[in-house]
Amino acid sequence: MLQKIWSYFEEIAAGIVFAVGIFLIFYGVVMRYIFNDPQAWVEEIARYSIIWGTFLGFGMALKHNHHIQVDILYDKLNNTMKFIVNIVATTLSIVFCLIYTYYGFVLVENRYSSGMVSLDVGIPMWVIYLILPISGVLFLLRFIERLVNILRRKGEEYANPLN
Repeated sequence: MLQKIWSYFEEIAAGIVFAVGIFLIFYGVVMRYIFNDPQAWVEEIARYSIIWGTFLGFGMALKHNHHIQVDILYDKLNNTMKFIVNIVATTLSIVFCLIYTYYGFVLVENRYSSGMVSLDVGIPMWVIYLILPISGVLFLLRFIERLVNILRRKGEEYANPLN
């Protein structure tokens, strides 16, 4: 139940935030070229929305295994070697996520203490950078889920377009 709520949250949050960014770009184009009334704030908010939507979508892409992968050698391995490679790769990914999340918090703390704000709208920059530790935690949780599934030998379906 909790896993379904988490998955829905990821998909809905990423989709809504990304869609807001796309809508704002469309709005900006209409205001600029049709009404000849460009809005300075639109580009900034659209940029931040698309960045937030993309970063929120990291975990969702991992869940559905849509990240870029080069598996020409991996496909030639036997099941035991695949198991070992999966554990090593997922463990390294967890370590990366821990470092990424930690430094994301450091960056947010630096932006908070500096009092920086965005140029056009005046949004505190720590709010913009907050997506780094949030996405790091969400990505970390997905990698932990993947590691548990690997250790349980629960098979995962990979989206291989060649099959």
